[in-house]
Amino acid sequence: MTAAAAAADLMGEEDGYAAAASPLYQTATFVNLNHADALYDYTRSGNPTRHLVEQAVAQLEGADRAFAFTSGMAALTAVLRTVSQPGSHVIASADLYGGTHRLLRHAARHAGLTVDFVDLTQIDAVASAFRPDTTAVFAESPTNPLMQVVDLQALADLCRARNVRLCVDNSLLSPVLMQPHNLGADLVVNSATKFLNGHSDTMAGFVSARDPALCERLAFVQNAEGAGLAPFDAWLVQRGLKTLFQRQQLAQANATVLARFLRGHPLVEQVHYLDRADVHHSPQAQTHFNQASGGGAVLSFLPRGPDATAIARRLLDAVRLFKISVSFGSVHSQLEMPALHSHASIPEEERHLPAALLRVSVGTEDV
Repeated sequence: MTAAAAAADLMGEEDGYAAAASPLYQTATFVNLNHADALYDYTRSGNPTRHLVEQAVAQLEGADRAFAFTSGMAALTAVLRTVSQPGSHVIASADLYGGTHRLLRHAARHAGLTVDFVDLTQIDAVASAFRPDTTAVFAESPTNPLMQVVDLQALADLCRARNVRLCVDNSLLSPVLMQPHNLGADLVVNSATKFLNGHSDTMAGFVSARDPALCERLAFVQNAEGAGLAPFDAWLVQRGLKTLFQRQQLAQANATVLARFLRGHPLVEQVHYLDRADVHHSPQAQTHFNQASGGGAVLSFLPRGPDATAIARRLLDAVRLFKISVSFGSVHSQLEMPALHSHASIPEEERHLPAALLRVSVGTEDV
C-alpha cells in the first residue's frame, strides 16, 4: 500500500517542477512541435493525470496495465465489448449488482448475446453451464448484497480449461483486501466511485489486465469509444488512493463491530458479513479468507418478524447518522434497501433476495 501511495505521486517528480503533489493536467489537447516524439496529443487518447492513476491501480491489483473509465458501469461495458461479440454466450452470477444485471440483460436484447445467471458458489452448476460459444464469466466475491463467496481460483481453473475469460468485480473489497489476478482472473473491475476514491465526490471505473492482447483491446475501446476518465476525476481518485489502506482498515473494523452487534440483536433475523471469527465453522468464511485478507466494510441484514419489510422501511426513515444512498465505500456510512434502490432494476422474480433486506456500507466514523 505504501508503494501504491508513492505511485500516485510519481508525476510530481517528472513534471519539471518537482511538485510534492501530483499536478492536474486539466487540458483537452497538447501542443506538439514534434508530433512523432510526443507522449500525449489529445486527452481522449491519453493524459498524464489519467495515466498516473492507471499506473497506481495496476500496481495495486498486480496487473500489467489498468484503464480508467468514466464510471464503474463504463468499465464493465468496456469489458463486455472486449470479451464478447454478437452470438457469444456469457455466464454471470445470479447474485449480482443490479446495474451489472441490467447491462447484461440489455446486451442480451440488443447486442446478440446470450446470458445465463448461475449460482457461482456451486462449481458443478457452473461447469454444467458452459457451452461451446461461452466467452466470459462475470463474477463477484463476495456477492452484492448477500455476501456469498465464490471460489475464484476454482472458477478460474474451469474458465482456463475452456479458454473462457474470467472477469471479477472487486469493488466490494478493493485491492487492499483481495487481488483477483493472483487467483486467476483475466480482467478485474473496480468501481472507483467506491473505496478507491472513497469520498462520494466523483464517478470512475477501472479495468485491469495482465494479458497483452486484452490490454490492447481495452486501450482501443477506451480511446475509440471516448469513455476515458476526465483529468479532474482522475486527480480526485489518485488523491483518494493515498488514504485507501487507512480508510479501508478503519471501515472494516467498524463493520465487524456493527455486524457482531446486529447478530446479537433480537429484532435481526440474519446478518450477511464475512467475519474472520467464523472461519472455524463456516465453509464460506474459510473460502473467503483463503482468497482475501479481510471481510470488508459492507454488510447486509434482515429484520425479524412477519412485517420485516415495514420494519426495514421504518428504519430507513429513522436513521440520522447513516446516509440513505445507493453507493458504498465512502468515509461516511450509508444505508439502503436493495429491493428499492441498488437492485430495483432486476425483475422481482429474478432478484433472489428478500424484499426487507438492508445493506450497510460502514464508514470511518467513531463507533
